Amino acid sequence: MNSLDLKHLSFWNIIGGIGQVIFLSRFVVQWYVTEKKKQVVVPPLFWYLSIVGAMLLLLFGIFYDKHWVVIAGYAFSWIPYVRNLVIHYRHKEAHLDCPNCKRSCAPESKFCSECGTRLAAPAAAEGKS
Repeated sequence: MNSLDLKHLSFWNIIGGIGQVIFLSRFVVQWYVTEKKKQVVVPPLFWYLSIVGAMLLLLFGIFYDKHWVVIAGYAFSWIPYVRNLVIHYRHKEAHLDCPNCKRSCAPESKFCSECGTRLAAPAAAEGKS
């Protein structure tokens, strides 16, 4: 094996290793946020790490490993990750801000989950003025 082959081998092993570390770190991020909030949470960072890790592992599979199982495993996994980010940001934009405590409340909430302030007047009361 010549030095060029060793450099190629080392480069792609480093790329694959970094991809694996990034891909696995998403679970540490998810676990941390869940513990912090005391409820199951999948933060956007989880999906970004998933995309980056999967892309690095796909590159590793295509350019070094060249095994169809590795390539197939990562070729399309990025699609739901991107979709989950799109859904997350659309949902976040639909949230209501509490006029009292400024907490972001779930769409269509009637009361703030933090302070209990009414977020929107009932539909029946809106028609009467």
